[in-house]
Amino acid sequence: MSERMICQVYSSPKREETYLYVDRSDDLARVPEELLVHFGTPSPVMVVLLSADRPLARADAAAVMAGIRDKGFYLQLPPQREAYMLDLYRTPTEGRY
Repeated sequence: MSERMICQVYSSPKREETYLYVDRSDDLARVPEELLVHFGTPSPVMVVLLSADRPLARADAAAVMAGIRDKGFYLQLPPQREAYMLDLYRTPTEGRY
């Protein structure tokens, strides 16, 4: 049986698709104040039971649990955007069809 951890997940009001994972029993007590300043006021998203053998959508569950155990938190940043996708977003598409 693998290790399990009840985790509280918060989203950042300042950065889209940025999440902070913490052990629910510690909540935000172990998160450095400087990180919270940059993160903004955390908004609770969900509580999840983490287990190394249960995959997460954008993070490795074992890495998340290790980060929480070692540092008191795991910070999930948004996925990097491909440069060509950013160019498509900036390029007007009217009249191309």
